[in-house]
Amino acid sequence: MIDLHTHTIFSDGELIPFELIRRAEAAGYKALAITDHMDASNLDLIIPRIIRAIEAIQPHVPVEVLPGAEITHAPPAIIPDLVAEARKLGAKIVVVHGETLVEPVLAGTNRAAIEAGADIISHPGLISTEDLLFAKEKNVMLEITSRKGHSLANGHVAKEAVKFGVPLCINTDSHGPSDLITREMARRILLGAGIEEARINSIFDNSRHLIEKTLRRA
Repeated sequence: MIDLHTHTIFSDGELIPFELIRRAEAAGYKALAITDHMDASNLDLIIPRIIRAIEAIQPHVPVEVLPGAEITHAPPAIIPDLVAEARKLGAKIVVVHGETLVEPVLAGTNRAAIEAGADIISHPGLISTEDLLFAKEKNVMLEITSRKGHSLANGHVAKEAVKFGVPLCINTDSHGPSDLITREMARRILLGAGIEEARINSIFDNSRHLIEKTLRRA
């Protein structure tokens, strides 16, 4: 399993980074991004601490761990600045909290995330055709999620992304140890979202390719 959207106690998760990484290792993870919720108030506080934790533990674990950020409930107009600041501070994977069905995310957030060049739009909800085509053009990935509530739009995201050729990934949006999943469970979630079996390996590959791209960018 490669999971590019997780949370720790630095936002609203239950675990410190070391324990999250250890539990991911025990679940068979190959790679993990720590992407705590961030806005203008805490980018500079959280990203350096995530980086410090990863640098300390990375030599001792087989899981590849990347520092990241999930820009959350930001006004669309300032999302580009926050994405740029997160990258400047050392975030390797930048996620923007998309227009999920179950939270009052401002309309235009998906569009702003694409314009900003975020790596992933998490749980993008009923994303429009216009934004789907823009995401394809900008090579921004859309997330299929295992998280309760956010997953309500998985079917729409999967169907429309496949229709228009937009890259997909699958993440957990983990906030606690029970949220971590195996690769087999991820496969089942993709099938449940309407993804054909023949496409599933390519979706897993998208996450690996993003990590490789990120490391080249560094």
